[in-house]
Amino acid sequence: MSTFDQSTPFILLARIHVKPGCVDSYLELARATDTAVQASEPGMIHHTFDQDPDDPQAFVWSEVYANDAAFSAHVSNPPVQEYLKKHAELGDGFSIEVYGTVSDACRTLMESFGLPLKIFKTKLGYSRV
Repeated sequence: MSTFDQSTPFILLARIHVKPGCVDSYLELARATDTAVQASEPGMIHHTFDQDPDDPQAFVWSEVYANDAAFSAHVSNPPVQEYLKKHAELGDGFSIEVYGTVSDACRTLMESFGLPLKIFKTKLGYSRV
């Protein structure tokens, strides 16, 4: 693949920090959200929730989206919206890193959440995803 745009896959890392005493509840929330995303979002082609080996209250959602439309579908999915609401109760940190090229409209959508966001634009390479 030689061109990257809104039609190409990209990687999103959502770095999460959970409030003290809330890890078990957060894991239940993450499990329910993951199950719902798997069942309802064919454009989410990789979705894992990984714990930081140095901080048991820190986690990372690793997500690969098929394209910009898949991201839009994800953030408008009711279980994801419910997850974000409950994160506010259980979490005390949330930042996003994006690796890959997204359209201006997708960038604007990402920025609309008001979370710390850093987008790394692809300059070269290929994707077999």
